[in-house]
Amino acid sequence: MTEEIVPRWDVSTIFPSLTSPEYGHAIDKLVGMIANCDEQVKRLKDQGTAQNCAAVLTSLNSIFEHGGTIRAYLQSFITTDTRNQEALRLNSAFEKLYLDVQNLHLHFQVWIGSKTVAEIETLIAGDPVNFDHAFALRNLREQASFLMPSAMEELANELALSGASAWGKLQGNITSQLAVDFEVDGQINKIPMPALINYRSHPEESTRKKAYEVEMAAWKTVEVPLAAALNGVKGATNTLDKRRGREDCLHSAIDSARISRKTLEAMIGSMEASLPSFERYFLSKAKRLGKEKLAWWDIFAPDSHSASKYSWPEAEAFILQHFNSFSPELSDFAKRAFQLNWIDAEQRDGKHGGAFCMSVPGKKESRILCNFDGSLDQVGTIAHELGHAFHNECAYKANKTEFQQDTPMTLAETASIMCETIIVEALLKQTSDKTERLNILGNSLVGSGQVIVDIYSRFLFEKEIFERREQAELSADEICDAMERAQKKAYGNSLDHNHLNRYAWTWKPHYYYAGLSFYNFPYAFGLLFSKGLYAIYQQRGPSFLADYTSLLSSTGEASAEELALRFGINIEERKFWDDSLAMIEQEIEQYIQL
Repeated sequence: MTEEIVPRWDVSTIFPSLTSPEYGHAIDKLVGMIANCDEQVKRLKDQGTAQNCAAVLTSLNSIFEHGGTIRAYLQSFITTDTRNQEALRLNSAFEKLYLDVQNLHLHFQVWIGSKTVAEIETLIAGDPVNFDHAFALRNLREQASFLMPSAMEELANELALSGASAWGKLQGNITSQLAVDFEVDGQINKIPMPALINYRSHPEESTRKKAYEVEMAAWKTVEVPLAAALNGVKGATNTLDKRRGREDCLHSAIDSARISRKTLEAMIGSMEASLPSFERYFLSKAKRLGKEKLAWWDIFAPDSHSASKYSWPEAEAFILQHFNSFSPELSDFAKRAFQLNWIDAEQRDGKHGGAFCMSVPGKKESRILCNFDGSLDQVGTIAHELGHAFHNECAYKANKTEFQQDTPMTLAETASIMCETIIVEALLKQTSDKTERLNILGNSLVGSGQVIVDIYSRFLFEKEIFERREQAELSADEICDAMERAQKKAYGNSLDHNHLNRYAWTWKPHYYYAGLSFYNFPYAFGLLFSKGLYAIYQQRGPSFLADYTSLLSSTGEASAEELALRFGINIEERKFWDDSLAMIEQEIEQYIQL
């Protein structure tokens, strides 16, 4: 693998450059669209007809598509180079302009919220546009009951730019710009934190341990501003939740996920019940490594020194081959993403860690960020993010509007984790070699362990931080202690409690999203829901695919419970979650027996 063949994404097809006339014209167009929508909202308030409602819906859809394209373009620079001052300046100006869009949406929702259920149904029946957006209108009315008075909501939107959102930006800037000196094979190089974190899967324990120690020391140097950022985000969220009449810190997250509390409790209950099985897996892995328990730096260790490494072309061919075994449509789409350079995979200073996929709605495209190091884990990450992009593609091909594409995080993880499952299942089918099967199962269980066990710890951690933040700010040490307590409860006795990851809260951006709390349990939902869907695919074969792509194109138009019932699944009952976890537990048993 060489740096020359690890790509950066191409965004020149969106706009030629940040300073191009095309970008300037796009901003001017957005200003005009906002002014036009403002007039339509005024007419809606004055006249209140079904046609007025449809006009605002149509206008907002256009604004979200156009504005979303501009936002994606700006983020493509900011997330890959947090020192790009021009992009940062333009993004700040864009965010200020977009406040007007947020306020237009707010006024529309307030108007919808003022209507009775019967009046909403009359609006829906009164115009085809409203009929096509029935779910959005009903949901807007339901959530309007948790709005503050309009003037307060507008103030909250404006203050967020210099408050909670600013704290989130600070976390992103600190974690992306922090770099450390690290020695490998006798050579010392300064590397960014995402590259250092990737050493967690190095085959040599001495290297993993050293990377862990350097990482802990590095986070120690920035713990104070990051603790301030976390306190700022959670404090602001608590204040707004209370003002908006939310029951508790979970209430808005459950509504955003479009699941019932009963569904969340059923899933969490099943996850808790599965922890002993995962503890057996971790202890078995420790035994393979010649230990009684795992240190944190051992969780991601490969199960043998012969674990495969992939060049970028090899990773591309690998993904396309196994996607094709599931769906030629999926494989053809992924091939297009590779060929058109939609993926930024290079590890470099100033680039955000982790991985994500973002929609470019005006172009009906996506862009994917990852930090590729040649490991099977990173190949799985690329497949995961391509799943998100395919999800977007299904909505585009179905001509869904922006309101219709407003997918909750629970269902947003469906296609991504399905793509990971496809790869693992295909690999297991094609090899009988014991060592290779061990590597495949081990890599799969590392991922499942993160999504079930570690996500459970993150859920416990965030809940405690929210609850304690109501009383007072937390120091960095108190936050670290909360993280370690959550890890101990989730991992049980399988980990060496002297070597946990007390700074796991520093670099995960999910804790710092001002408008989206508990972006952890949706990953568990996605994994287990996808496992259930994959089991149905195994029963039905290719006939499953049409229903699957239809589901992906409809995830913004119904609750998770309603969409699951299309496949005969009741997600409010423990049985579904227990059955999905049983599939993972079978992998654990296979791993232990190898």
